[in-house]
Amino acid sequence: MKLIHVVGARPNFMKIAPIMRVAARADNIEQVLVHTGQHYDDNMSKCFFDELGIREPDVNLEVGSGPHGEQTGEIMKKFEKFIMNEGGDIVVDVNSTIACGLVAAKLHIPLAHVEAGLRSFDRSMPEEINRLLTDAISDYLFTPAEEANENLKKEGIPEEKIYLVGDIMIDTLIWEMEKTTDIGKPPFEYLEAGKYAVLTLHRPSNVDEEETFKGIAEALNIICKEIEIVFPAHPRTREKIKEFNIGLDRENIKVIDPLSYRDFLRLYKNSKFVLTDSGSIQQETTYLNVPCLTIRENTERPFTITKGTNVLVGTKRDVIVEEALKILNGNQKESKGMPLWDGKTAERIVDVLLSSYDKCS
Repeated sequence: MKLIHVVGARPNFMKIAPIMRVAARADNIEQVLVHTGQHYDDNMSKCFFDELGIREPDVNLEVGSGPHGEQTGEIMKKFEKFIMNEGGDIVVDVNSTIACGLVAAKLHIPLAHVEAGLRSFDRSMPEEINRLLTDAISDYLFTPAEEANENLKKEGIPEEKIYLVGDIMIDTLIWEMEKTTDIGKPPFEYLEAGKYAVLTLHRPSNVDEEETFKGIAEALNIICKEIEIVFPAHPRTREKIKEFNIGLDRENIKVIDPLSYRDFLRLYKNSKFVLTDSGSIQQETTYLNVPCLTIRENTERPFTITKGTNVLVGTKRDVIVEEALKILNGNQKESKGMPLWDGKTAERIVDVLLSSYDKCS
């Protein structure tokens, strides 16, 4: 069986890595790792791939940056040429783009979607369109939680295509925790566990809108009077801070460069709480029982709210501050735990693919 793994950005590698590690144990699986190249980082170090336990991409389509429509067309053109030349039995997509999924469907190559069924119900988000369309044409829909199964059933996806396997990011998290030394300590000596908060902020809806960004900054400047905030800032977010002249309290908000996966894991695992607009961090903090305040109006992972440590705070200053103060006053949510978040999601995915392939062979 030849698996074609498709990724489009650095975070996708963290999702595909566990599957590649498990599939590598099977004698009858050949794997090809394809990077679409729309967000390719030439500085992806060997250390990054060593951390994840996978090799660097076998193929880079080198699509480059550009408008969504242009990227989609370029990826389809290049991926179609690649797949027709190289062949493949199953395409595994981790929501990098709809383009490769469409090529697989048109060439009648089965498509497997990892993290299927997630819904924010906000179609202004490009990721939401990718999720909806990819799920609609996938043959294997691997879901992280029962809520995702229900979303797919409501959309008319046949139940025999849906597989509740758990959260693939938790596989990576557990792997990294086992490999990381000093996991119980922050990555910097000047930090004391439980005495600081962590911030990540990168979504265009937050950092590209000047008034929204300034409102969030006002909240941060209030919170940081009570607890130090460590802010690994994406280069693009830094640019917006300068462009909009965002006034951050630099004495109590430590703006630092982005960290490696392991250092960032140590940072937020040992924090008092996390403020974020990321998706995966909502899952990871729920697993680690670290309070999480999500600075968004919606989330595609509502189970992190109902069963986990996540609170959706929106972008209004007063709400963000109020929820942060609740945590500082000892009123924080506790994770109830999630079924199948046990580090064996990739094993279940590979078992399904192998079993199905054997039946069709």
